[in-house]
Formats: sequence, structure tokens, C-alpha cells
Amino acid sequence: MLSKEFPGGILVLTGANSATGLRSMPARYVFLDEVDAYPASADEEGDPVTLAEARTTTFSHRRKVFMVSTPTIRGLSRIEREFEASDQRRYFVPCPHCGTMQWLQFDRLRWAKGKPETAAYHCEGCERPIAEHHKTEMLARGEWRATAVSRDPKAIGFHLSALYSPLGWKSWSDIAREWLAAQGSDETLRAARNTLLGETWVESGDAPEWQRLADRREAWKPGTVPMAALFLTAGADVQRDRIEVDIWAWGRGLESWLIDHIVIPGGPDDPAAWDKLTSLLGRSWQHSNGAFMTVARLGIDTGYEAAAIYAWSRKVGFEQVAPLKGLEGFNRSAPVSGPTFVDATIGGKRLRRGARLWSVATATFKAETYRFLRIERPSDEDRAMGVLDAPGTVHIPGWADTEWLKQLVAEQLVTIRNKRGYAHQEWQKMRERNEALDCRVYARAAAWILGADRWDEATWRRLEAQAGVETRMPAAVAAETTNDPAQPKAGTLTTPRRKRRAYTPNFMRD
Repeated sequence: MLSKEFPGGILVLTGANSATGLRSMPARYVFLDEVDAYPASADEEGDPVTLAEARTTTFSHRRKVFMVSTPTIRGLSRIEREFEASDQRRYFVPCPHCGTMQWLQFDRLRWAKGKPETAAYHCEGCERPIAEHHKTEMLARGEWRATAVSRDPKAIGFHLSALYSPLGWKSWSDIAREWLAAQGSDETLRAARNTLLGETWVESGDAPEWQRLADRREAWKPGTVPMAALFLTAGADVQRDRIEVDIWAWGRGLESWLIDHIVIPGGPDDPAAWDKLTSLLGRSWQHSNGAFMTVARLGIDTGYEAAAIYAWSRKVGFEQVAPLKGLEGFNRSAPVSGPTFVDATIGGKRLRRGARLWSVATATFKAETYRFLRIERPSDEDRAMGVLDAPGTVHIPGWADTEWLKQLVAEQLVTIRNKRGYAHQEWQKMRERNEALDCRVYARAAAWILGADRWDEATWRRLEAQAGVETRMPAAVAAETTNDPAQPKAGTLTTPRRKRRAYTPNFMRD
């Protein structure tokens, strides 16, 4: 059933979830249908599209790979990525009134309010409405035209929306009617954009564009801590061949500054890498007031080689290091829980309760980070009038390169439905590397563990006095006062009462 012979060749069929079928034999022609519906990995052996393309290697310059699909979600869509790498051909049709050649775009399909049956296409040349009955002649006189320069001269791409449907298939009034019916629900609107327009859907949790972040980079001396920053935390991501560490400074209202980015060569099986990470805990960064600051707490992920991370954390002490375990889902009230005692393997022997492990709802901190990244900074005129940055503002230095910025916004919040139709949201990668985002989450979790989300006004004032910083009231604090003793006075921060002691950093030394 999966193999059809014919004169001059053979047709072999396989599924995108079968790694064996995708790499079982060489093929000159490979046809991939609905590639956006393919799983991320075929039998845990890698991307099915890559596996299928590898089958054509034998035929070198004579091979052809054909991919087609309804697009899905921006950043995750395979067909969108392939189309953008092509010459992006569109089907241009002539206007029956003025002859202007144009490709059909949805925003030029217009109708009277509440009357989709009046839908007509408006020419971009003469702006005259084009009735449905002209479509047959327009399609017959149309032609494909490239609208971009392909990065690969051999890659060509084609795009068609439902606007081109011949008479008797789907009319323009049908499209208008379906579009109106889809309003009010993200699910139906996404389906309409994908199937009617042939366009990807942008989730509400989409990351800020890295280019916009690049344009907002600020200039301060590398390795120094700005005046408003009050303590440092670090996030460490352990990879097979390296350990990446980002140092973040924090101020009132969780305003933050990237202070340093460090890549330690060598993986978890390299003792020298752990020695360098240990020395990093004793390193200091100079504050703008002249004093020096050390890392108050380092959060390190245990997802890769947990035993080695437990051993190192136990060796250097859990007062400055927090092993972290990421959990799926959101928990906005308590994104960090623990610590819990877990068994650790030391020298081949199991040590009961050998490590303290913190659990982190990473989705919560990712959503917070992206929300903070979208905060607009005051204009120069506002700054001249004394307007301060809003709580949560993220400051990125000029030395942060393009790769780091892309890693910071490497994930996207998408809505996933299971087999029963129940929906949930989860973060998915838009690109392979996301260490900058992971390190940010771990450093943020370290700030939570220190107690920064629960410090009272006296603690913040003590830190500001220690740093020589003028007290900066967060914008969220109301200016009104109240006589109710149960309510906090103006200029104070309310914090939850907890039996567990919240640690505050003592990081300054002359």
C-alpha cells in the first residue's frame, strides 16, 4: 500500500513521524505535504523535514524538494520559513478597468458594514470596485512574479490565498462572511487567517522583536553597575560543552540591568569549568558609587547532568547557589517553591538529602520578562522633567550582540490543544538557541529566592542607603494616604507575610 511502481520510477509513501521511513532510501524527488503539521522530531531522531531532505543528497544538482502547507503560527511555521527564504512569487492579475497588475490582498476586499454579500475587490491602481464575475478572466490573464530576492537562487516559492478561488469554489462574499463569523475568538480568527489568507497567526504572547531591543541598547561602562541597581544575581545554563552565565543587577520595582555575559568553556564533566564557575562567585563588579558588588545568589538549572550540578552546589554552599528545576505551566502567586531535599550522587555513592532543589514555574518568569521588555522608556523631555523609568524596565547595554538579543526573545507563547480539544498555553522555541532567556529566568528566580518580591520598604531603603542611592518611589505606589491602620502608608511596599526568612544581600565592600 505504501509503494507504487510505475514505468520509469517508484512512489514510496511514509509518515512524518517515522524516522525509518524518512531515511530508508535515496530519492531524487521528495514531496512534503502539510509540513507545518509535522512533529518537532521523528522518533527522537531529529526534524522530519531535514531527514527527508537528506534522502536527496545522492542526486546532488538533479534533485528537487517540494514543500506545501497551510501556515500555522508565526515563528514556528516551517512553510513560512521556507517561503521567506525563496523569491516569494505572487500571482499578479490585471484590473478589468485600468489593467494594473497586482496580487490580491485581503485589506482591499471591502463590503458594507454587516453586509458581506456586497464584498468587492478594490483595485490598487484606480480604486474602482471589481465585481466577482471578473475573476475568471483576471485569473486567466494572470502571471507569477517574484517579489523578493532569494537567498538561494534555486529556491522558488509560491503563495495563494482563498481570494484566488475560482468561481464555484469560494466567492469573495463567502470569505467576507467567514471572516466576520471568526471575530471574537482567537481560535476561529487564527483558523481564518491560516486557511483563508494563507498567513501565519501571531500569538498575543509573541516576543518583542530583537531589532527593537537592539535600537534601545544603552551606553554605560562594561562591567560596571549603574547607580540605581541595588543587588546582583546570576543565572547559569549548563550545556554539553560550556556553561553560560549572565549577571543581572536589580533595583526597585524589579528594574534590571544586564551587567555581564560569561561563557565558561567545558561541560559538566570538566573540573576546570566548575573551578571557573566557583571563582565567579567571588568576583566583584564596581558600582557607580565606587564600592564593589558580588553576586548575592546564583540560580543554576539542573536539567542537564543534575548529579554534577548537585555535587558542585553542595561543595560551594547553598547560601549563594540555588539549584533549579523548571516546571511546566504558570504559577503567578508562587513561581518558585522549595527548597526540597533531594538525593545526590557523590563519588558513586548516594547521599540522602544531599542537595536543596528549588522548583521554578519558568513560564511565569518568561511572560514577565517579555512584558517588562515591552515597557517604553521616558522621552528625553520627560527625563528632563524628572520622570523615572517604570518599574520592571529592562536595560540592555550596548555591548550585547545580535546573537544574545535573538536568544533573549527566542521563544513564543502558543496555544496547544490536546486530543480531547482542551487548550493550554506553553512556550515554544522559535530558534534553536535560547540560553540568554534561560539565564534571565534563572537570575530572576534567584532574586525571588532572595526575597526581593517580598521585601518591605525598610529593606529597600537600607539597600539604597548602602548603595548611596536616593530613594526612588515606585510608580505603582499610590500618593494618597489613609487613616486605616490595616492599610500601608503612602510610599511603602506591601509584602506577603511568610514564616520562611527572606534573605537580603550584604554585598558592598569598600
